[in-house]
Amino acid sequence: MNAKRFTLASLLSAAVLVLLADPVAAQSTSADLINELNDKLLYIALPITLLVEIILIYAVLRFKDNDEPKPTKENRRLEITWTVATAFILLFVGVASYGVMADPNVTFGAADEEVAPDDSDVLIQAEAYQWGWNMTYPEHDISMESSGEGPTIYLPEGQDVYIGVGSRDVIHAFHVPDLGLKMDAIPEETQYLKTSDLEEGTYQGYCAEYCGLAHSNMYFTVEVVDQAEYDQWIAEQTESESGGEAGNETANASA
Repeated sequence: MNAKRFTLASLLSAAVLVLLADPVAAQSTSADLINELNDKLLYIALPITLLVEIILIYAVLRFKDNDEPKPTKENRRLEITWTVATAFILLFVGVASYGVMADPNVTFGAADEEVAPDDSDVLIQAEAYQWGWNMTYPEHDISMESSGEGPTIYLPEGQDVYIGVGSRDVIHAFHVPDLGLKMDAIPEETQYLKTSDLEEGTYQGYCAEYCGLAHSNMYFTVEVVDQAEYDQWIAEQTESESGGEAGNETANASA
């Protein structure tokens, strides 16, 4: 296969891969923003990679039998061209990345920043510890500790969700890949995640920062359900919490 055929085959193969690649389904605003940025960077990186490989292959095939190579001549137009092209590419990457990283659905709150969600929003506190999670809904006095495969968080679809992430002991990390959510859990600090437009489904979450012997056991589940099912779950959990407190008070009084 000569150089021209090889180059053409490489270009066609790359084009087919791009066309056949299945787009990642966005399950939240956060995931949608991150996936869109990855696609933009891919569309920039792919032609650059192909161009470099084509030049490399051409140079190898063209000069492989050259026993008396001559020094490269200066070409200012070429140098100016690739310098300007590189500047434009870096500018595009910087603007695209900043537009995503500055979005509240990707990077929301600094440590201990006061968060006041609207009445229709959901606020969850996720506290990590060796080796489990304590998930609480402070507005409803609901608390869930790790047991077995970890706690399950219920969220309503299509609403804004705020998650405060912290730690009791060492550094952990709250990570739900399919929802585009990741935040370090730092001792004595609370950092917030925000996302919205959640789609119904079951999503796996886990600790993404090695934290000791049972790090691999730090799983939790996120269940995104419709509003009616979410309201019913909140009511059931609230009733259960109230029943437990009433039982404890009765036991203490009898003692």
